[in-house]
Amino acid sequence: MDQIILDIETKNSFADVGGEENLKKLDVSVVGVYSYKNDAYSCFGENELEKIKEIFQQSRLLIGFAIKRFDLPVLEKYFFPKGGFNLYDIPCFDILEEIERSLGRRVGLGELAKANLGTGKTAASLEAIDFYRNGEMGKLKDYCLSDVKLTKDLYELLKGHGYLWIPQRFSAKMLKWECRI
Repeated sequence: MDQIILDIETKNSFADVGGEENLKKLDVSVVGVYSYKNDAYSCFGENELEKIKEIFQQSRLLIGFAIKRFDLPVLEKYFFPKGGFNLYDIPCFDILEEIERSLGRRVGLGELAKANLGTGKTAASLEAIDFYRNGEMGKLKDYCLSDVKLTKDLYELLKGHGYLWIPQRFSAKMLKWECRI
């Protein structure tokens, strides 16, 4: 069984679907994954979701950043009940959820990556929608996979050291957040 790092991008924004309460109305543009079993990154368009379903079905763990709050609910309509496959049957490790559970607040992927890896996101999240709308699928897939790589690197750091540095609001100080995987 595989472990998968996952990130999705959408064709539309919360503004397009009437707010965050309509999260499940968002449509997937691409899904980026890293497979530990294959040691490979892959990115799939909406028309290739059957391939993603097969990858997920062979997974024992899904890993991501805000996947329980965003990625999985958006993907759900593509697999269940229509496809008969429930993504929530696969155990998940959600880095943001663990931070929020421990510290009572959120931190962005870009901020967390800069604090721990010395590098941030390659674009803003909403730019991914523009990439899709402008037909810039290469840029969209590169952006998605760069977020997958940041998530993988943070997960590996957390596994190896047992902690991540969390930037503090309105301060240059960092908080050492410990979490055993």
